[in-house]
Amino acid sequence: MRYLDRLQPVALLAMRLALGAVMVAHGYHKVFGGLHHHVEFVSSLGLPGWTAYLSALTEFVGGLLVLVGLFTRAAAFAICIDLAVAIWKVHLHNGLTGNGGYEFPLALATLAFALIFFGAGPFAIDHILRGGGSGGRGK
Repeated sequence: MRYLDRLQPVALLAMRLALGAVMVAHGYHKVFGGLHHHVEFVSSLGLPGWTAYLSALTEFVGGLLVLVGLFTRAAAFAICIDLAVAIWKVHLHNGLTGNGGYEFPLALATLAFALIFFGAGPFAIDHILRGGGSGGRGK
């Protein structure tokens, strides 16, 4: 089964692309057109209104960063926190699989959590910037 180890970079790429695409999609409508509604919604949850801006930017910009593999660990950390708050304040009372349940944000948070510890992998800007793309310092 060691031959599967060679595919780990592809798995990290797939994880990044999936998480990044979903986060960009969720953040896009908040940043471009729905920000005032998002502020009202976040405020209705008992959170300060300014956290809605932080949430929207985390989802959109953090998603873009994860997609390209730039500052991946930091972006994944911010996304993981964003999703944990979403689970706690929005989805938890609906149960795991109920309508509006927390199964989907939990799966996304788990992807983000893994990227915090594994990093972006070799198919990422992070890897190139630290010298891995030019035969430099290796992993």
